[in-house]
Amino acid sequence: MRTEARTIFDAAVARAHPAGCLPGHLPPPPARGRLILLAAGKAAGSMTALAEAHYLDAGFPAERLVGHAVARHGYETATRQIPMVAAGHPVPDQASLDSATRALELAASATTEDLVLVLLSGGGSANWVAPAGGLTLAEKQAVNKALLRCGAPIGEMNIVRKRLSRIKGGRLALAAAPARLLTLAISDVPHDEPTAIASGPTVPDPTTMSQARAIVSRYGLALPTAASALLDDDASETPKPGHSAFAGSEFRIIARPRDAIAAAHDAAVAAGYEVHDLGPDLEGEARDVAASHATLALALKREGRRVAILSGGEFTVTLRGTGRGGPNQEYALALAIALGAEPGIVALSGDTDGTDGGGGEATDPAGAIIDDTTLARAAALGLDPARCLADNDSTGFFAPLGDLLETGPTLTNVNDCRVILIEPQP
Repeated sequence: MRTEARTIFDAAVARAHPAGCLPGHLPPPPARGRLILLAAGKAAGSMTALAEAHYLDAGFPAERLVGHAVARHGYETATRQIPMVAAGHPVPDQASLDSATRALELAASATTEDLVLVLLSGGGSANWVAPAGGLTLAEKQAVNKALLRCGAPIGEMNIVRKRLSRIKGGRLALAAAPARLLTLAISDVPHDEPTAIASGPTVPDPTTMSQARAIVSRYGLALPTAASALLDDDASETPKPGHSAFAGSEFRIIARPRDAIAAAHDAAVAAGYEVHDLGPDLEGEARDVAASHATLALALKREGRRVAILSGGEFTVTLRGTGRGGPNQEYALALAIALGAEPGIVALSGDTDGTDGGGGEATDPAGAIIDDTTLARAAALGLDPARCLADNDSTGFFAPLGDLLETGPTLTNVNDCRVILIEPQP
């Protein structure tokens, strides 16, 4: 069952890789001008390499293909023409600032004969950072850390970050206008909201300054003076729907979380499981959702059904301790506790990008896997699951067990995939 769970997860990841979804969406190159390729996010390397090959192998002049690509550290891909760099994630670094600056410069240089092709994927918010006003990079990093620690969902985080940026919230499109602009995006957000993918640098932003202020107040965030000044200034507001900058712009999603869950569904059926699909857009506190999923799994098992419970989405973790881990590992740990070593149940929870929380390194685990022996093996090693959960130390719990899900960078990102397999007992 553990092997089957991994096979199902791998099928979800494979469905979302750019190799299968990008080539068919690449537009014809401009007849006379330049093709300006700008890429950011965890899939930026793989998307850029595929796009380069598509155009250069078809004879498009290399001197007319310009651009810049940035992915999180460890997610770089060898490219032929477009410079590729690595930047910090989830906390931005100097490379994030330099990359955003370069992207804005290239966009601003575009003419009506050029085509600006933007390739976006999850992680782009941290990879493209252009602090507005008097905000420094160090202060922007502090804001990011505060948002991550408070447990705010990604949508709320982005509402705040857009007001502190010169590139997010449609401002890259402002720079590129009046050139033609096409954005091809791999969605890593619930409900595939374009304004949330990499903080929506090329689409109008319907959220408001008052919403950003309310989020800061609700979580009691202590912001740097320069950030507070930006949020107090209505001139920091983002461009809205109907703005002329978006007249020549198109946004297209080429891979979605639901595509990955559909692939997981097919793989589960092929393995002989009935599927109970909870959908691709689940949100909530990881440990709380785990408790409800344990209740569901135990109920389905009592019915004697051989079933796979599948779900996607992105959970949050409110930091209460000092341990290491991420939402998928914390979910798996809480699920193991709630299931109480119930036989015949195996669960895997992983981030399709290959890294789940941790220290922001490409070597971080993607998630974890549990079964009915997890708690007994932990006890034999002197591990206390409740104490590890209280300390947000899910990595510290699963690493000694050898139960971390370690995939390495997958070069795509369509949020999380969770698989709970239930085998009726004789």
